[in-house]
Amino acid sequence: MDIENLAKKLNIKLPEPKDPVGSYIATKIVGKLLFISGQISIDENGKLIRGKIGSDLSTDDGYKAAHRCGLSLLSQASKACGQKYTLKSCVKLTGYVNSTDDFTEQPKVINGASDIIHKILNQDGKHTRAAVSTNSLPLGVAVEVDAIFELN
Repeated sequence: MDIENLAKKLNIKLPEPKDPVGSYIATKIVGKLLFISGQISIDENGKLIRGKIGSDLSTDDGYKAAHRCGLSLLSQASKACGQKYTLKSCVKLTGYVNSTDDFTEQPKVINGASDIIHKILNQDGKHTRAAVSTNSLPLGVAVEVDAIFELN
């Protein structure tokens, strides 16, 4: 499965995959599984999407931020596959939402990542998932999502 071509057919532009800024790697292949480190919410202009869902940002703003994380995950997957591997399916997403204590719509926020992965990969984009609330995220971003993909 060629992620970039699938995205182009839908008129969707994937962002450039970002290099890690800490003591970790962006992707790791173990057997037939591709693990992708958490991708933080960055808009199409490269600006961090910051804030706390439930006070600074709405659920819809969070959904859009998670959507951007999903695109970044697919970009990282495409880079990791290169010439050697092809993507078979998305196995699992874990989404972290920087939200207020009383915010309860984390699943609606993380749907932003789930929906774009499913849209681009079709049935192979169906996955298991966790949507977790947190009181802060790196650099004050609104959302972070990591993923596990299956490879051919």
